[in-house]
Amino acid sequence: MRKNLSGRLLVCTVVAALGGLLFGYDTAVISGADKPMQALWQTDSWTHGLVMSSALWGTVIGALIGGCLSDFFGRRKILFWSGVMFFVSAVWSAFPAGPYTMTVARLIGGFGVGISSVVVPLYNSEIAPPKYRGTLTGLFQFNVIFGMCVAYISNYFMARIGDNAWRFMLGSEAIPAFLFTVLCPFLVESPRWLIVKRRDSEGGRNVFAEINPALDAREIDAMVEGVRAECAARETASADRGRFFSRTLLKPILLAFFVAFFNQMSGINAVLYFAPRIFGEAGFATHDALFQSAGIGIVMFIGTWIGVALIDVLGRKTLLLIGGIGYVVSLALCVWGFSTGHGSLIPWFLFAFVAAHGLGQGTVIWVLISEIFPNRFRGAGQSLGSSTHWIFAALIAFTFPKLAESFSQSAIFAFFLVMMVLHLIWILTLVPETKGKVLEEIRI
Repeated sequence: MRKNLSGRLLVCTVVAALGGLLFGYDTAVISGADKPMQALWQTDSWTHGLVMSSALWGTVIGALIGGCLSDFFGRRKILFWSGVMFFVSAVWSAFPAGPYTMTVARLIGGFGVGISSVVVPLYNSEIAPPKYRGTLTGLFQFNVIFGMCVAYISNYFMARIGDNAWRFMLGSEAIPAFLFTVLCPFLVESPRWLIVKRRDSEGGRNVFAEINPALDAREIDAMVEGVRAECAARETASADRGRFFSRTLLKPILLAFFVAFFNQMSGINAVLYFAPRIFGEAGFATHDALFQSAGIGIVMFIGTWIGVALIDVLGRKTLLLIGGIGYVVSLALCVWGFSTGHGSLIPWFLFAFVAAHGLGQGTVIWVLISEIFPNRFRGAGQSLGSSTHWIFAALIAFTFPKLAESFSQSAIFAFFLVMMVLHLIWILTLVPETKGKVLEEIRI
């Protein structure tokens, strides 16, 4: 791939994708602080659920506003400020005065997660050539899982520090957050944003030329004209062209909503946030549960690596199908394992579950959402998909501690299983393929 892509383009996509690493690190690192924080502050299930889900509620807000902010200020500036939020949150989370200040600190980090979940895939999809767009946009999810893996492993080793280990776990995020923040100003701006939102065709042409040095002037001009023509066609063809929620965009809106909805109805965030608790229910001691949680990060990393490598080969829909079948099989096994008392097998079933997620939904969701909307509405569309994802993620994280008290693990995983059967039907009947198409050629 390196022979076909410029070094400048690769650097920009890799640096932007570091926002995914922070996303993943922030999401997973809290699992190591789950029980220690509840024991320290003696919080009830609802208050603890609020603390644990606070970052996710911040993520919802960040996802809702991320598209609008990046449309107005530009992709690069908003990525920079998301890095600042990650850094502030990490430092503050290490020294909270109590559950409510921890909630605020995590909320700020959630803003950064939500914004990065919108802007990073948006940015990478807008600068990547069609042939490699799935892979380069998928770097975001790859780094999300890499960040989770690093967080789980660091939690495992930091757990030996003592009673305050959770403070070191949460504070360690400041290091990658600082690195991301100082690198963001060196990114190029999205050429499509310059052309569509700033009406700066010359600026967009210069960026296209910078990141595609192998193309001649005529090919660059054709790319610029393609973006301008797509925007003009959308503006003249539709009577409700100024509205996002319109009949014209109904199909991509529904597609973005359901890919995000089913992503969370798999139960993936319940597993990621409460892995030690779930393994404890399966009969593992605390230290062993943390070790198994680290295994979850490693397996998901491998699954995502394979997914990113294959997304431009097999396509988005095929990966969703493979992952969807894996969901159904692994969740059925989890239900069986919990209901029959085979707790020793639960780690293996959950490893299969997260591998299926990494290969399918985990890799595809951010790529697909970033592709299916026209240039003018891509920021709003990315916000819709991301905010839907995070609203349901927050609801699951907020309610899971109480659900775990009220229902058996087998009942909870049975619900996730039913949702994934519906997910498989949805993929087979309604999901299109976008592999290999220029963004301006995609029509949903």
